[in-house]
Amino acid sequence: MKQRLFDRRTRQLAHRPWTDRERLIVWRGLTGRFAIAIEPLLGLIFMIFLTVGIVYRAQHVPADRDLVKIAWIFALGAIAFLGYFVAVLVAPFAAYVQTFKPIYIVDGYVRYRKKDATSEIDATGYVATLFEDQSVACEWECYGRKELPDLTIPAMVEFSQYAGIHKIDGKSTGLIPDEIPVLAIGIAPRKGQHPQ
Repeated sequence: MKQRLFDRRTRQLAHRPWTDRERLIVWRGLTGRFAIAIEPLLGLIFMIFLTVGIVYRAQHVPADRDLVKIAWIFALGAIAFLGYFVAVLVAPFAAYVQTFKPIYIVDGYVRYRKKDATSEIDATGYVATLFEDQSVACEWECYGRKELPDLTIPAMVEFSQYAGIHKIDGKSTGLIPDEIPVLAIGIAPRKGQHPQ
């Protein structure tokens, strides 16, 4: 979900820390992604082992000195696996780091609007938290099954800048599920923050 922050007043809002349960949910998502990242990690270790082994053999066995010419192929493989490893873990790690930032509380409005010319292809629209004066506190691009309508509703909103709206009038939006299995195995795709 792409977010846009429009107002510096967000830093002065009422806020609360993430609860241990909320942080645990995000942690389980990270560990689940790390379970997937085992594959590129093993590939990285194997490619490094081959690269170092070839270089070592080329230096210590005179008949195999020309072997060093192919070591770069395995070194490139190691770099590719490293890139894959980082790509798999960067988003969930960033999400976990964000759990140490506050969740803001606004007695204002939630605004839904349709996608526009700057929206990504698979976006369904935007959801925003508005201050009392209906100026934008923060807005996020949404993805889901159906397009969002143009709608503004008064609400007590809990949101984090990175993740989006956690609760509307005390009801969870599903952004943070109530429970997530160990290693996040078997979870359904997250639903968008659609109006009720």
